[in-house]
Amino acid sequence: MTKMLTLAEKIDKAVQFIRKKGDFKAQIGVVLGSGLGNLSSHMDEVARIPFGKIPHFPKSGVAGHAGELVLGKIGRRRVALMDGRVHYYEGYTMQEVTFPIRVLRALGAKKLILTCAAGGMNPLYEKGDIVAIVDQINLTGDNPLIGPNDESLGTRFPDMSQPYDREYVKLAEEIALDEKIQLRKGVFVGVAGPNLETAAEYRFLRLIGGDVVSMSMVAENIVAIHGKMRVAGLAVVTDICLPDALEPASHREILKVAKQTEPKLTQLVFRLISEM
Repeated sequence: MTKMLTLAEKIDKAVQFIRKKGDFKAQIGVVLGSGLGNLSSHMDEVARIPFGKIPHFPKSGVAGHAGELVLGKIGRRRVALMDGRVHYYEGYTMQEVTFPIRVLRALGAKKLILTCAAGGMNPLYEKGDIVAIVDQINLTGDNPLIGPNDESLGTRFPDMSQPYDREYVKLAEEIALDEKIQLRKGVFVGVAGPNLETAAEYRFLRLIGGDVVSMSMVAENIVAIHGKMRVAGLAVVTDICLPDALEPASHREILKVAKQTEPKLTQLVFRLISEM
């Protein structure tokens, strides 16, 4: 009978494979969301590895996600960048969805930047706005920390009083002001998907304090905090979700808006990496 590997053993196998491609110790991890993959072209690459070739890594099957781990430098910082991600709605478990974050941490990254495309529920937001995430609400109905806890990966009951590092939010604001980029601040709501929400659901999410909503990032953040990583979160508003003026939205339109906003986000993330 084949021995079942522990989570720590799976992480170790993935890290060993990655280090054969490039002997690399990361300082910062980055996850790029739908249509936001251009940052990787600005890196001084050491290696580019498809997710499917890394042991135990889940494969991305969603349009707008390249599905590659890119190792290299941005400025003087050593960066492990995920060009794309997988999602809970693709049928993966929360542990599988967040496995790459565990690997980024094991590669040495103590800081993490998460990005995604999101629906804007705050009536002050417009398409193409970038939102610095200050807090989050997990409405996925699941949690990546359910099950036995490995103390080498993190404590059983991680504190979530500061899921997104306040110093990084302040730094993002300062950079945005200097670069003349409008930056909002808001609370992120994570849902399971894959359908977009109904008008009644948007009304509820706004009522409980949400500013943006998406189908990613929340579980990744929980696992990062579990591993004592400091996290910055940036969401691009790709569709407006006002319940009393709700218009049909499509994934194609979401990707289009993300692509249009990408240069500003890349500029912001590039500076954030250099200064965090």
